[in-house]
Formats: sequence, structure tokens, C-alpha cells
Amino acid sequence: MRVIADLHIHSRHSLATSRSMDIPSIAHWAKRKGIDVVGTGDFTHPQWMRHLEAELTPADGGWLVHAGVRFALTAEVALVWRQAERTRKLHLLLVAPAVADAKRATSALSRFGKLASNGRPMLGVDCVRLLDALWGMAPGVEVIPAHIWTPWYSLFGSRSGFDDMSSCFAHHLPRIHAVETGLSSDPAMNGRVSLLDSMTLVSFSDAHSPSRLGREATVFELGEPTLAALLGALAGDGTGRVVETFEVPPEHGKYHFDGHRSCGVRLSPVESRALDGRCPVCGKELTLGVLHRVGDLADREDGAQLRDAPSYRTLLPLHELISLVVGASAKSRRVEQEVQRLTTRYGTELTVLMDLPVDALAEDPLPGLRAAVSTLREGRLCLRPGYDGVYGEVALPADAS
Repeated sequence: MRVIADLHIHSRHSLATSRSMDIPSIAHWAKRKGIDVVGTGDFTHPQWMRHLEAELTPADGGWLVHAGVRFALTAEVALVWRQAERTRKLHLLLVAPAVADAKRATSALSRFGKLASNGRPMLGVDCVRLLDALWGMAPGVEVIPAHIWTPWYSLFGSRSGFDDMSSCFAHHLPRIHAVETGLSSDPAMNGRVSLLDSMTLVSFSDAHSPSRLGREATVFELGEPTLAALLGALAGDGTGRVVETFEVPPEHGKYHFDGHRSCGVRLSPVESRALDGRCPVCGKELTLGVLHRVGDLADREDGAQLRDAPSYRTLLPLHELISLVVGASAKSRRVEQEVQRLTTRYGTELTVLMDLPVDALAEDPLPGLRAAVSTLREGRLCLRPGYDGVYGEVALPADAS
């Protein structure tokens, strides 16, 4: 059984998140995007958990279902602690096999911070102590380090991360099976780093609004159509496997290049190293981005592949692609109308972006659509890399019209 999953999202109870991130809206958009399994996000938040229990119905295979969409119980937690004379900040994605496990996990985490203040709670505890408590009460919860390369709050981040995994997870490292690569990197970049050879690479959207669902996703092949098989695929136990990921261009991410947002400075790793990591305008430290950190830890040449790595395809959210075609904001009414028309006519957004034969778009009434989809699939988008929290800029080449 092939399923497309987006397990890393947030509810309306997380900071800087759309108020429309409730289960009915998430289910509606998951169908529209073409996502088979979506995470609930934020199960540690008490009010959100009550919403989940009211809106989701248990179904065969261990799934929770709303309007035909399968859900898995997920949450993200932020850890902050001091280790080796540095402040460490880490985000972890949790995937629980059942409501009872999610509630036990919530109880275990409640001793480290206020869970009701934010859907993604901030916990003042080191990673080892947190995992001791979590797995002591809820051993079935899968833990995935989130967006592992971003400068802030990540496993390898330049501002607060580590240079190896064992320094973070210690004796728990054998139970870390998968890592989320984040929007600013792709599998080709991660393939340069051999310490990830034993990890399953996954990609999810980290969506804070419904339209962001599925901007990155992971394709699983499951032996049985069950949540247990999906968790087994993450753990590599043979019940399923990751066969493909969908990735935005890493340059589109907010932290691909180095830079200093306040001064409008965007630099490649080569340029920033020549400046000793200092902003050429104000002299302050640059935020070193994902490409820089991958280079720091890389022990392989560009284009290397991780052992048994899945394939991947590059996409851009359909709203963003259509905005390039029509020359209007991705949030505009005109773009939304075109996206609704396309999904009604051709199927889901992922179908239009990745699977529909290009020739089927030749007669579409939107001029330039066929060329834009071809350009996306051929990897010919014009990209100006993101940096220091600023999304990268995307444009169509002159011949895509």
C-alpha cells in the first residue's frame, strides 16, 4: 500500500499559526492536496487534544479518521538546555501509536514545562532526560529530530546544534531511526554526510496554515494499511519503507544561505567564510545557513547518495507556481480561483504538480501553465537562496511562457 504522509504540522494553538488550523480544515486541505495521512500536530496541548477526541473517529488499522482522511497523533516539542558550555536548542517530532500513548507522553513531558501555553511547548530540559521520561511512560512513541540543519532549534544547527548525534542523544541514539531534513536541504545534500547513513530521511511540511500542507511530504510503501506499519517504516523494522520524498527546492527555504536579515546581506558559504562569518555591513555574526553546516559535516563529494536512500522529486506549492504564471500574489483571489479550477478539473494539487502528463495541460485555458509545470519537473526554476529567516525567491526562466 502506497501512502503520502505529512506528519509535521501545527494546530491553531501554536504561535504564529493560522486560526483555521482545525481538524475539519486540515482534512479538507489534505484531500485537496492529495495527502493520504496527516499528522494532528500539538497533541500535548490539552485544549487541542479535546478537539482531536471530538473530531477524530478510531478506524481499522489504528488510524484516526475525519471525513475520510487518516490522521496520526503527532506533536513537536522545543528543548532548551546548557551542555558543553553552550546553549542547546532542539525540536523533536513525536508520533504516538494511540491516544493512550499520546496522553502518557503528555503526562511525562508536563514536568518540564507548561504545555497549555503553546501547541509547540518550550521545555527546559536536556534531550537525554526528556527521552528518559518520555520512553519511561510511553515507549511506543517514535521520536524524529525535526528540520535537522536549520540554525535555530535543530540537531545540527549552526547556532545551537551538535557536530554528531551521540553528543545529543547518548545511550538513546539506537532508538532514533529517522530524521527530518527540513525545507532548506534535500536528500542530495544530506547524502554528503555519512553519519546519516543509518537514518531514514523524511520530509514534512511543518505547516502553520492549511495551504502549506504537503509542501514537503514522504511516500511510504506499507505491507499492511496500518499505522503500525507506518511506524515500522520509520523504525526500519521491515513492515514498510520510505520509497520517496517530495521536496521544495532547498534554495526556497528560509535558511539555505548564510546572511544577516537586518542588513539585507545574503552570502554563499564561500563568501561568508572569507569574511570570517561576520556581516560586511555591521560586523555582527552572520547566521550560518544549512548549506554551510552541511559543508562543515560533509565527508563525501557533492552528488553522493546515502546508503539505501529513497528517491526524491522537487515541487513547489501549486499556489506559488500559479502565482508565477499569472503574476499575482500566491494569496490572491485570482490564484485561488485558478487552483480550485485546476484541482476540480485534473485532481489533487500533487497530481497536477507531479503526475499529470504534461501534454494533458496543452489545451488548458491558463496560458503558460504547461510550460511552468514542465519547468518545475525539469528542475529549471530560477532561484535566489533564502537566508536568515527570509524565504528564497523563485522565478520562471524566460523560455517558460
